[in-house]
Amino acid sequence: MNKHNSQNKKTKRTTLNRLPQRGHYDQETLYSILDSALICNVAYVHESEPRAIPTAFVRIENEFFIHGSRVAGNIKALASGIMACISVTRLDGLVLARSGFNHSMNYRSVIIYGSGTKVDSNEEKLPILNAFIDHLIPGRSDDGLKPISKQNLIDTTLIKYPLNEVSAKIRTGHPNDENDDYNLPVWAGIIPILRQFGDPITDPKMRFPTAVPDYVKTYQK
Repeated sequence: MNKHNSQNKKTKRTTLNRLPQRGHYDQETLYSILDSALICNVAYVHESEPRAIPTAFVRIENEFFIHGSRVAGNIKALASGIMACISVTRLDGLVLARSGFNHSMNYRSVIIYGSGTKVDSNEEKLPILNAFIDHLIPGRSDDGLKPISKQNLIDTTLIKYPLNEVSAKIRTGHPNDENDDYNLPVWAGIIPILRQFGDPITDPKMRFPTAVPDYVKTYQK
């Protein structure tokens, strides 16, 4: 697997023309958003029809991976190397302005453009699939799980995208109202959006008295 063998550069597609100050292109910002998110949306055109699928992902070094069943139509299409646009968004707050028009949201988002490449080697697939598990639940893959079988590897298609053409867009802060609107007696501000995880619920089909692992009890993605 390539490690930092390419650097992200601004392109016409990733350059923000409106509110360019919200654009970010450095790896630290891009990686922090990707690594804190749990789901992406992959958009593409297949046989002249637009398609979009939500799916799990994992970032490893400067590569972005998705996976799915080898017989799934969307996975077959993406594995063929067609161009895709992948989006990841973390919503941080609702921004209530004094004007209805100026209401907004605080967010962190990433857009990735690229053609995917199918990962053919089972030896390469195995650590990537374990990385998928650990992206969702850090430490889970080393907790005595049933190993991923050779048939699992055969049945799963992994597609990787280089993080070459990528941009982040971030909005923070309070509403941007017109000067005259600040005289209106209307409440304005931010309603924060916090992602919260509940207490673990043990599977009632557990056959052995197994304690809830610490990495589950203290899970905060």
